Parts: sequence; structure tokens; C-alpha cells
Amino acid sequence: MSALAPLLTSRWGNERAWTLDAYQRTGGYQALREALRMEPAEVLNTVKDSGLRGRGGAGFPTGVKWSFLPPPDGGPRYLVVNADESEPGTCKDIPLMMADPHSLIEGIIITSYAIGCHHAFIYLRGEVVHVYRRLLNAVTEARRAGLLGSSVMGSGYELELTVHAGAGAYICGEETALLDSLEGRRGQPRLKPPFPAVAGLYARPTVVNNVESIASVPWIIAGGADWWKSMGTEKSTGVGIYSLSGHVVRPGQYEAPLGITMRELLELAGGVRAGHRLKFWMPGGSSTPMFTPEHLDVPLDYDSVVAAGSMLGTRALQCFDETVCVVWAVSRWMDFYAHESCGKCTPCREGTFWLRSVLRRIEAGLGRPEDMQILQDIPNSIVGRAFCPLGDGAPSSLTSSLKFFYDEYVQHIQLGGCPFDHKASYLFEAVTA
Repeated sequence: MSALAPLLTSRWGNERAWTLDAYQRTGGYQALREALRMEPAEVLNTVKDSGLRGRGGAGFPTGVKWSFLPPPDGGPRYLVVNADESEPGTCKDIPLMMADPHSLIEGIIITSYAIGCHHAFIYLRGEVVHVYRRLLNAVTEARRAGLLGSSVMGSGYELELTVHAGAGAYICGEETALLDSLEGRRGQPRLKPPFPAVAGLYARPTVVNNVESIASVPWIIAGGADWWKSMGTEKSTGVGIYSLSGHVVRPGQYEAPLGITMRELLELAGGVRAGHRLKFWMPGGSSTPMFTPEHLDVPLDYDSVVAAGSMLGTRALQCFDETVCVVWAVSRWMDFYAHESCGKCTPCREGTFWLRSVLRRIEAGLGRPEDMQILQDIPNSIVGRAFCPLGDGAPSSLTSSLKFFYDEYVQHIQLGGCPFDHKASYLFEAVTA
């Protein structure tokens, strides 16, 4: 079995781990001190050489993303941390910010120094008020200690950090919708190009990175690129936080090298609840195609999961046993995506609405044989035609469930209802209104 590798989570259990004193007692801000002795380009190249890939879902190489910024032109450039964690099943960034906010702040300062940024932002999901308050307190502590402001650690490097609470929209997890929201506009995706690296926040060069990506940077600077590459796989280096939820004995956060398998993680989590067996699982949240027990030995790294037919995404591993109706689960997810579609583009706005309507009809016992063809046709009108990745991800659970559990949908139609007794009275009202 692959060993767990607690780095990002290593301080979570410490007494008052969220305070500056506790963070510094365990080596906090030593990586920043080392980074400030380096040239910015050297810091950037260290991260690039480490092979760190974005931990927000896309898996794009972090250092390469930084290098896309155009040469300095005398104007401002920005770093925006995407902390709008709202993918169903994803729960790694919020506990990280709650338990160890200074690891994120140190990563922000190092990253800002590397890209020539003097004003950074954390865009946080507004519902998590407790995390918002903790981040504000941590930023205040860092500023009082001379870690932010006009001269970081007396180096002469200037940086301000703003924590912004969003209004709570799933679409704001998409980087350009996030930037629009941060500027005070409705959170809707922008047309690309131009990409944020060229014209992002306030139409200036901007880097947008996930919380876990930025919190990994101090570890890379402290240990070096070769040390980071010694963990994980050749193309998916380092460690990551895997969030196990659902029908497992010990749900929670498991930090391990990329490439660990679901079978190994399930063993660490105590397995599926007693007396039951695993039916299906989501490797990267509800917007990734589902897997079945036959995929338990797929290495959980970016390339291996794609080769197996899904995406690693945010490593939100949702586990479901044989008591769960696939149609019921997919219908709940489609409710979410239809509700969270920003409505800007027709394929996503109309497609998710009609998928939700058909799924509700089938689940309520009013399904028709022709609905099976409709469920296969509508995703083809969404994927690749929507304005942003929400449209591409929304039908993923449906299309993969039809691949593995087609007969279960047919059974709902033939029996005139759900054999798993997941009926809800509102469904009948919704489809007959």
C-alpha cells in the first residue's frame, strides 16, 4: 500500500494550528525567507521544474501557467486564489483554510513575488463565514508581523492581500466568472481569448490558482523541485488531498502521493460500510464520469484517470453502495447543475433544464421508452458547445451512468417508478405541473 504523505495536512491537528505562532513553530514562513533570497525567475522555475499541476480540477502545470504572463509593462498584475469550493463532494480547500490559513498566505506571498504581483486576492465562497473570519484574522496577523505590507520581511518587496467573500454561485468557480464577480459584476464566464494571463482582473495580467496549488508552493521551495518530484508519478508529481465521502467507514481527508488507487484509499478509510458493497464512485466530484468497482485499481493521477474514461478533478471521491439508485443520484446532481447554470449560453441553460425534467419524469414513474434516446441525445447538444466547462461537466454523471447502469433506467420506465423507493412527492407535482 502507498503510504500517506501528510504535508499540507500535517499541521491540522496541532493546538491552535491556525495562529501565526503555531505556524511559525513548525517552520512556517521559512520558505518565504528562502524565496526572498532568490530571484523571482528562479522561484518560478523551481515551481515549473517541480511539475506541480493545478489542484483545482484542470491539472494544468502551475509554473507554466505563471510563465504565460506577458513581460512587465509598468502596470499592475494580479494573483487571484480561487477559494470558491463548491463542486458537490469537494471538501479539501475549506478545511485547509480553516486549520492552516497561514500556509495559504505564505504560498500567496511567494507566488506573488515570483510573478511580480503587488496586490493579491482570495476569492472565498461567501457561505463559509467561519473560514472568512479566520482568513481575515490570519491576514491581520501576517500584516502586523511584517509579512505583508510595504516591505515583506524587510526585503523591500511590497504586497497587499485582500480576502473577498463571493455571493455563492457555483459558476464563480470558473476563473473568468470569478474575475467578473470580483470586479462587482454578475458572475458569468467571459469569452476567451483573451485569457486571464493577458487580460484578467481589471483587464490586467492575472494568475488564477486553486487554494491547494498555492499552499503547495512553500513545500516546493523548502524541499526543492527534485524532492517534490520524488513523490507521485512522473507526470503527476507530489501529493494531494483526497476527500472520501459517502458510504465508507471513515470519511475524511487523506493526503497521499498522486497515483494511489481507490482500493488503497478505501482500505485506509475502513472500506465500505459493513454488510454492503461498492456500487459506483465519482473520482473527481459530480462533474466527472462515474467509475465502478472494476476501476478500483486505476492510479489516481491525472493521466491514468483520463485514460480510464473519467477525470481526476478535485479528487472528491464520493462512494455509493448497492442501496443507492443511480437514477435518483444522477437526478439530484442534475437538479444542482440546472439550478447553478448561469443562463448565459443556450446549450447549458436549456440542456440542463430538459435533462432535469426528463430525469424527474422517469424517477416519478412517468417515464416513456423514448426518454432513453432523449437522455443520450441532449448531452451531445451540450458538451463542446457550452460557453464554459459547466456545460461539459454537467452531463458527465448521466452519460457514464447510462454506460454502466442502462438497465436500471429501463427498469424505472418498465416498473413505473423507482425500485429503490427513492420517490419524493414533489417529483410528481413537478412533472405534472
